Amino acid sequence: MNIKFYRLRPDAKLPVRAHRTDAGMDLFYCPNGGRGACLEDNGEYWLSARSSNLISTGLKTEIPEGYMLEIKNKSGIASKRQLVVGACVVDPGYDGEIYVNLHNIGAETQVLKPGDKIAQAVLVPVVHCGIEEVTEDNLNNGSTRGEGGFGSTGDR
Repeated sequence: MNIKFYRLRPDAKLPVRAHRTDAGMDLFYCPNGGRGACLEDNGEYWLSARSSNLISTGLKTEIPEGYMLEIKNKSGIASKRQLVVGACVVDPGYDGEIYVNLHNIGAETQVLKPGDKIAQAVLVPVVHCGIEEVTEDNLNNGSTRGEGGFGSTGDR
């Protein structure tokens, strides 16, 4: 299966898999002069400590029905630069530019240069289901887990 991408600006970089078997395709920062605009004449974007913004990729895509494109962290960028991705899902039918909701959770300003990797995109199948309301709370009846969560099994 191939996913079509369109460059909105000539300097936009198409997604790339570093290795043939990687789940994610790297996404790159592409200045756009509008939303998520660069702060410097050379296209650099300065993301202040403990702030977030929508960072442009310069790309549009066409997602097949039954799938979504999920934008996720790049582990090295998250661990080394403290840049993490907020909720980002590209649904079929979305016709705008792909932006990455990037959060700087660190204590220092991070500088993005045009063409820098900022996130990865994973094509994910979506199962559509109906919604059914029940009038009695007998969900998961007989579960030994109960309401245990958030480390209740001794995870550290």
